Amino acid sequence: MLERVKQWARRLKRDAVALWIAARDPRTPLIAKMVAAAVAAYALSPIDLIPDFIPVLGYLDDLLIVPAGIALAVRLIPAKLMSDFRKRADARAGRPRSLSGAAVIVLVWLLGLAALGFWALRHFR
Repeated sequence: MLERVKQWARRLKRDAVALWIAARDPRTPLIAKMVAAAVAAYALSPIDLIPDFIPVLGYLDDLLIVPAGIALAVRLIPAKLMSDFRKRADARAGRPRSLSGAAVIVLVWLLGLAALGFWALRHFR
């Protein structure tokens, strides 16, 4: 069973890279390209939206959100294209990093902190 989980995790990583490739390919349909770009940016971002040190919620994105996003993006991409993207992902030596995805996550956190600050100022004045 542990081996099956490891294989599933490897396939998810490969599919995240394949979606990164798909988002840049002109053959990918527009809506699939947008979803693939968003999912790949989040999955390949070095920063999590919900940090892993937060009990239960920290791993929620890794266990539910990322696989669901990958599944949706894969369904939107024609099977023949996705097969090509997966082969190209397997051929890549390293995993790309999405600095734009990291920037978006940092921006979300900063906006959340700003909103919390404004709420605290109004509430505790």
